[in-house]
Amino acid sequence: MRFGTMVAAAAMLASSMAATAKPAAEWVDATTGHRVVRISRVADSASLYFHQNSYTPQGDRMVVSVPGGIATVDLTTWELKPLARGKGITLLFTGRRTRTAYYATQLRNDASGPSTIHAVDIDTGRTRKVADIPGGSIGSINADETLLLGQVALAPGGLRPDGTRQDARHTPGRVVGPGEADYRANRADGTPYSFAEAKERRLNERLEAGIPMEIFTIDLKTGERRVVTASTDWLNHIQFSPTDPQQIMYCHEGPWHKVDRIWTIRADGSGKRMVHTRTMNMEIAGHEFFSADGKTIWYDLQTPRGEVFWLAGYDLATGRRHQYKVDRNQWSVHYNQAPGGARFSGDGGDAEMVAHAPDGKYLYLFTPRAIPDVADIHAANADALIVPGTLDVEKLVDMRRHDYRLEPNMTFTPDGKWVVFRGNFEGATHIYAVEVAKAG
Repeated sequence: MRFGTMVAAAAMLASSMAATAKPAAEWVDATTGHRVVRISRVADSASLYFHQNSYTPQGDRMVVSVPGGIATVDLTTWELKPLARGKGITLLFTGRRTRTAYYATQLRNDASGPSTIHAVDIDTGRTRKVADIPGGSIGSINADETLLLGQVALAPGGLRPDGTRQDARHTPGRVVGPGEADYRANRADGTPYSFAEAKERRLNERLEAGIPMEIFTIDLKTGERRVVTASTDWLNHIQFSPTDPQQIMYCHEGPWHKVDRIWTIRADGSGKRMVHTRTMNMEIAGHEFFSADGKTIWYDLQTPRGEVFWLAGYDLATGRRHQYKVDRNQWSVHYNQAPGGARFSGDGGDAEMVAHAPDGKYLYLFTPRAIPDVADIHAANADALIVPGTLDVEKLVDMRRHDYRLEPNMTFTPDGKWVVFRGNFEGATHIYAVEVAKAG
């Protein structure tokens, strides 16, 4: 593309994101009474996955994906400004220490092949290359922004000329749009599985392939690549703690009732441990994430799958566990926790998903409520037992026109006043925010 054409394209995008004190659209949800704003002005814009940080350390801006690049959002005015443009840009996350957004560019048309990682200053737009990745994908950066965290699937015996092992491209679903995947599969008689069943089939095929994998770090100062752990199991969902620069969480991916999913490990490869041990057949645990202070791991727990639902927490220092009961209609694809930890969000799910909820297509606000000991009589081993609780539930957004093949991926803004999410209930994929406090 010529320079003049690039400038013109950038100008057109900037014009479409013209500075304004108002969002692109806003209304009060007739069902919930909460104010909803549409942030994005260009279709096929998307916020990040639910556990990837998209906010500046000061909490004033968010970074999002827009067609042809990435942009920032002023969380006070909802103003969008282009930040980086170019072919093949993939937004990764923002830093927790500096006002920096990180993104990847592929060296060929292969999402798992060689890539380059760039850092862009959120205020000036100044960009620099920070790392070359021979293969695989980068999923997280540590709390002090010194280490990148990546995962790679390795073709058995395949070596590149530089001695690194060749990446093997194995994905469970074909990407069809921002945040969407196509998992279609048929039964032996030729009839199609449901979307949810087809996804399980694809996950199992990928797990059973037994492809060698590595989780690795890249030192941003020296460029050193270090293997943290390796396996022929499917390693996925990698994330650094938001506060401890050496703490990593990852999962053994696959059908959740078949795998021991949630694991932690230190960046030097020490301290590997399984976070949740199943005690019944068809028990599942997953979509794990760190609390904002990094002290607790929260996750979706079902005992058994599709029947009894919990939002479960594990204290990394003490091993203490919490379990909050979730009703079938309030089960959510993902949960998230508000700054300060007082409340959670949930993004609901459709009737095809694991909970088979008859009326679950809403975004929710959850307030935990403890179940106290009766008459102040305490069991002798109470401190060693799971701390139970329930959730007070408030609906935030009516999502009954939303197609859940696009996961909403809710995140709280740093001030806790808004919840940002993806939606397609207007047709195209857009970025929205809902105010936690009811309108008026």
